[in-house]
Formats: sequence, structure tokens, C-alpha cells
Amino acid sequence: MRGKKIIGGMVLGAAVLSLAVVLMLRAGGREEDGEFASGAVNAGNKPAVGIIEINGIIVGGRSYGSLFGESHTGSQTVMAQLRQVSRNPNIKAVVLRVNSPGGTPAAAQEITGELLKLKKSGVKVVASMGDVAASGAYWISSVSDRIVASPGTITGSIGVVIQARNYQGLFDKLGVEERTFKSGPYKDMGSPGRPVTGEEIEIFQSMVDDTYHQFVDLVSAGRKLRPEEVNRLKGRVLTGRQAQKAGLVDDLGNFYDAVSLAGEISGLGRDPRVVSLTPRRHWWSFWEEMESSLGVGRIPLTDIEAYPGVLLLCPPVGVGDLKGGAAR
Repeated sequence: MRGKKIIGGMVLGAAVLSLAVVLMLRAGGREEDGEFASGAVNAGNKPAVGIIEINGIIVGGRSYGSLFGESHTGSQTVMAQLRQVSRNPNIKAVVLRVNSPGGTPAAAQEITGELLKLKKSGVKVVASMGDVAASGAYWISSVSDRIVASPGTITGSIGVVIQARNYQGLFDKLGVEERTFKSGPYKDMGSPGRPVTGEEIEIFQSMVDDTYHQFVDLVSAGRKLRPEEVNRLKGRVLTGRQAQKAGLVDDLGNFYDAVSLAGEISGLGRDPRVVSLTPRRHWWSFWEEMESSLGVGRIPLTDIEAYPGVLLLCPPVGVGDLKGGAAR
């Protein structure tokens, strides 16, 4: 019996060690904030185009990944990267490689604010859209000097959503009673234990409307469109080709086309030197990757209804949801 326990412990230890090694080697883990890393990202001494990746849900705080490949872009991480660019005279342009369905308004605004400051300093910004660059991801992309998307990229979704669940009927069937003690009538707005009141509906809608107007104003200014033209889209998703016709995208092409364009508009030519602006990761970051995989200490944004706040998210669109090129 003792021998079996020893063998079992050795097997378990080997499994844990293997998992630790895999996590340490993975490139999809949390990126260390540029400003807080032990050294600045080294772009060399020659002019170059810098690449910044925006993957997954966009949230406040630092970027992080998970054991299962899911990644989140933190505004704090991206802002630090952009500030490093502003301090490096050799980086003449930045390509934002965007593959994200959106995120929270505040996170998108934080990143956008740093992008606008960077542009004022003379650095060119090109957004390169991957599979999806919608809602909050389009919010960020809209302030770029140029936007490049593939014809089949899912983008647009210029809109705002707040969703609340009501489990009162289920609670009644299960015999579950929820009692709430609150300091004001609106403190538990959106509670799943009761229906939303008429006054609360008006408050929620006012929040959505205000955030939406901020979104429209930003896109109108960035894309030089009239607000009516943006409103006419009614928050729908578009393909990259449709977005180009609507004035939301400048050029159709891939990542390398975006890099060439960035080089061209920054004076580096069509074949510029390219550097990754992803900050250096430390060996211990795999523990935080494991933590995020287990859902410890993270806001669960994979389900948009699970987040109690305003969101700029594109609804999930799968291959089975696309019929005749239009989103269901």
C-alpha cells in the first residue's frame, strides 16, 4: 500500500512539474506591464514599426492569459507599451494587431487616450484587424490613422449593452428566498433575485445611451463621418468589405499589408524594420496564468451577462451563425 502511495505521489509530482514547464514556455501568458518591467522593450537603434497585440476581451488592469489559450488585454499593459513608444524616437509607427470582440468602455477609453497622445507626438498608428475587431475593439481602432481589415473580418458592432438576469421564477420553484438590505432604492439594480423596475430601466437605458453617444462621437471624429451615418448602422456587425463601404475601414488586406502601410505613411518605406513591443515575461508569471485558468481573482467576462456593468461587446458569431454572408 505504501509503495502505491509513493508511486502515485511521483506520478502526481511529475504531472505538476510538466504542467509548470508547459506554462513557463507558453507565449500566451500574462504580459508584464512595460512600465513596471525590469527593463524597457528593446527596439534597437534603427527606425522601426512596432507591433502591439490586442487579443481577447479588453478589460482594465494588466493583460493575462490562461492555461486553455484564452487571453485578455489589459488597458494598463497596453498603455505602458504605448508610453514606451513615445519615449523611443526610433519607433516611427505602431501597428495594432486587433483580434477582439470588445470589452469595457473605460478600458477602451484608457487605451484610446494614450493612442491620441501618441499620434500628437507624430507617431503613425495603423490598425490591423484579424478574425474580429468589433465593438470596444473598434472603439480603439477608430482613432488610428488607417484601418486595414480582411474582407471576412467581423467588425462594427458600434453599440453598448447592459444585460441583467431574473431568476425570481426559478427561486420560487426551488423555495429560495432572497432578502436584500440596502442603503438606497437603486443599490441592488440588476439583482437576479427580482425583476427590474420601471425607474431602473430608465436609469440603465440612460447609461447605455450616454456611453453610446460617446462611442458615436469618437467614431465620427476618427473616421470623419457624420453621426447620422454611424447611427444608421444600428449597432450591427459587418464584414471587413461591408465596413469599407460604410467608411469604417480604409483598406482590405492582411497583417503584412498593414505593416507595409505603416512603413509607407511613416516614411520608412513599404518594407520597414519590425519590432515586437510585447514586454518581457518573467518566469514566475506561469503561476498567474494557472490562477487565471482556474478563475481565481479574475472578472469572468467570457459570459457577457455575468458582468454587472456596461459592456462594448460583439455578440459571439460562429460559423454556423453565418448564412449568406450576413450575421444571424
